[in-house]
Amino acid sequence: MSLAIFDLDNTLLGGDSDYLWGQFLVENGVVDGDFFEQENQRFYADYQAGTLDIHKYLEFALQPLAANEPATMHQWRRRFLAERIRPLILPKAKQLLQRHRDAGDILLIITATSRFVTQPIAELLNVPHLLATEVEVKDGRYTGKSFDIPCFQAGKVKRLEAWLERMRYTLEGSWFYSDSCNDLPLLNRVDHPIAVDPDAVLARYAQDKGWPIISLREA
Repeated sequence: MSLAIFDLDNTLLGGDSDYLWGQFLVENGVVDGDFFEQENQRFYADYQAGTLDIHKYLEFALQPLAANEPATMHQWRRRFLAERIRPLILPKAKQLLQRHRDAGDILLIITATSRFVTQPIAELLNVPHLLATEVEVKDGRYTGKSFDIPCFQAGKVKRLEAWLERMRYTLEGSWFYSDSCNDLPLLNRVDHPIAVDPDAVLARYAQDKGWPIISLREA
């Protein structure tokens, strides 16, 4: 029994749920459209380049949670899942998850995207364990702040190490599937790093290291 770890956005999904959630809020008039879309695109470009300031991004991205009633946000999230996320679930990703289930592996999604967005996605994918960027709730409302270490770059490693200690698991025989150069700290920690439809930086790194490169999008 080994740990099979999966990045979510642009790995198991054929798109980025965090960016698309922002676009969904813009299109439905939940946020100031021009400003929010411009900032959303700017932060996404920084993410793709590996230069994202995760703390500044979270200050921006989590504000709609604080500005609206939780019940309203949950209603919008249900629509978002139905309209935007379900069509992005890749058949080959579901097959990959099933292969690891059949092998008796422990399945874990680890993502920089907030738990608010990703918890129901993990449930759709039937993955029992999720490490995500945490969102703060006080007195039944979202505060617009995060807590714990953001689950991003080296933060993914720290969050995973704490989770392994709690669960009494190890990385012996572990797998990690990711598309992004931002995940190099964790890819270098597992026994079986796999680049999935990788960005240019990760593709070059994987080739140099001799890591497998696979696609979950190609027919």
